Amino acid sequence: MGYGNKIYQSAMEELTRRRQAAESAARDRLEDFYARQPAAREVKAAMASNAAGAAKVVLSGGDVRSELEKLKQRGAALSVEYDRLLAKEGLTRADVAPRYACPHCRDTGFVDGRMCTCLKNLQRSLAYEKLNMDVPLERCTFEAFSLEYYRDDPRAYRQMSGILAACKEYAAKFRADSPSLLFWGGTGLGKTHLSLAIAQAAIEKGFGVIYSSVQSLAVALERERFDRRSEEDPQDTGGQLVSCDLLILDDLGAEFPSNYVNASLANILNARMLANRPTLISTNLNAEELEKRYSPRVCSRIMGTYGKMEFLGRDIRIDRRKHQNAARQNL
Repeated sequence: MGYGNKIYQSAMEELTRRRQAAESAARDRLEDFYARQPAAREVKAAMASNAAGAAKVVLSGGDVRSELEKLKQRGAALSVEYDRLLAKEGLTRADVAPRYACPHCRDTGFVDGRMCTCLKNLQRSLAYEKLNMDVPLERCTFEAFSLEYYRDDPRAYRQMSGILAACKEYAAKFRADSPSLLFWGGTGLGKTHLSLAIAQAAIEKGFGVIYSSVQSLAVALERERFDRRSEEDPQDTGGQLVSCDLLILDDLGAEFPSNYVNASLANILNARMLANRPTLISTNLNAEELEKRYSPRVCSRIMGTYGKMEFLGRDIRIDRRKHQNAARQNL
């Protein structure tokens, strides 16, 4: 589940905060109980001393079985007394114990060395929030993608109907080894919208998704280049883009041309292909324009291995504004 190190660290920090809050609140409730029943503190201390006595008995030799039986009986009696004092205040042991958000891992994130479901869900939630801060994820759903804007052009309507259906199926069946996709066509035809609809479905399935415009990616890569950060650093941009479950690169070709960025992009795409991790690229450039803009290595990776979908029609953003203006005029 490649959410990236920053998402993982944020999730672990949140679990630590939850655990500390639960344990602090439990200490306050316990101290309040002891204040009302001072004898309970002494009983609790005796219980701890009695439990520690078992190890001493085993190490001391002698009649171990008899001594252990006495400790067991004493421990049972102390336990009964402790519960009696709790009951006098209308409490049980659960009332003075930490109330962890996740009882399975006690807000540590792991159970028997394996990542707990709560940590997986928290990472997914944080990834969704982060992505939603950058793009209007809640508005970019399959349900919100309207084919009405394409009805005036039968060819575009048929093409976009097929693309919408294919994207829905891709999202429904998405796996960590799903094929990569290339969305290409003019501006305002829904490439970003459907990319983010797929992203949302993948996140809901528990996969780690990173979305970035290629322009933002280029800026990050150039900044790290001049910062001289190690390419082996797993927290750098390239490392995160290679390791995530689904990488979405939006608006390929809109970035400022750079040999360094082109080479870095080729390395990222190649690494993901070798790792069998899916990438979704959207671009306004056609195949010929891509070949002119990028190296043969980059173009061969994209054109040779990606499933290609050509978006047709008019800029729906212009049509949407016309409809909105007409609706306001009719008010």
